[in-house]
Amino acid sequence: MVAAVRGRFGDGVLDARGAVDRALLGPRAFAEEGGLGFLEGLIHGRVGERRRQWIAEQAAATSPPALLVCEVPLLFEAGLQAEFDAVIVVTASEPVRRARVEARGQDFGQRSARQTPEAEKVARADRAYVNDGGVAELRAWIADRYAEYAGRSCQEPPDDA
Repeated sequence: MVAAVRGRFGDGVLDARGAVDRALLGPRAFAEEGGLGFLEGLIHGRVGERRRQWIAEQAAATSPPALLVCEVPLLFEAGLQAEFDAVIVVTASEPVRRARVEARGQDFGQRSARQTPEAEKVARADRAYVNDGGVAELRAWIADRYAEYAGRSCQEPPDDA
């Protein structure tokens, strides 16, 4: 995969060890026509196949876990929500999201313009949490979601559905 990225974007997106440097790749991928589409085509199919393999492995285990969680950053954009039994969105207010993205050296406006609006994500989710607080609050909310969903049949709706 590194060779494909290097072939498309050049050596300028590699770090000193020859690995893809996401901080260098991001601006190039956004700037070049078709750059993001190229990366999505390169990555999404592989990630989807690996996710399906992992789910099958977990289901086949002698003691399968009570809950499987997949983090899918572009779930709605990729149209993948139907592949999951439930969708949980962890979001934040715009100022907090902007600060987090810019702290990583990324362009908030450029990235958010390609994403489903937060209000739509929240409306389409089974559960949503606005993560403007601390880690303790987020962990407590996650523990509540675990208690809500763990061990439940995939076809069984949540209590308040």
